[in-house]
Amino acid sequence: MRQITKESVKAFFNNTNYSKSNTFIVNNKFYLHNNLIAEIKDNKLILSNCGWFSNTTKERLNGILNYIGNSGIYQKNFIWYLNGEKWNGEKTEIKF
Repeated sequence: MRQITKESVKAFFNNTNYSKSNTFIVNNKFYLHNNLIAEIKDNKLILSNCGWFSNTTKERLNGILNYIGNSGIYQKNFIWYLNGEKWNGEKTEIKF
């Protein structure tokens, strides 16, 4: 896991503002390239890839998911899977 992912995920779950390179955290909202890819709301984690099926997006989302003990996202034949199910990247709620 990249250092920026470790730092940003820690800030995200500690509700601390953070900004470095293409990633920033504000008020329990996690942004990558100005796209909201994750937020914590009502004790739920809401994820989205905002239409970007990039390695960086997947890596940041996996950092978040791994932090809460979730198996995460993987890719097979250009298709993304979240918790073993096909995932189109649209907003998804995960209880934690």
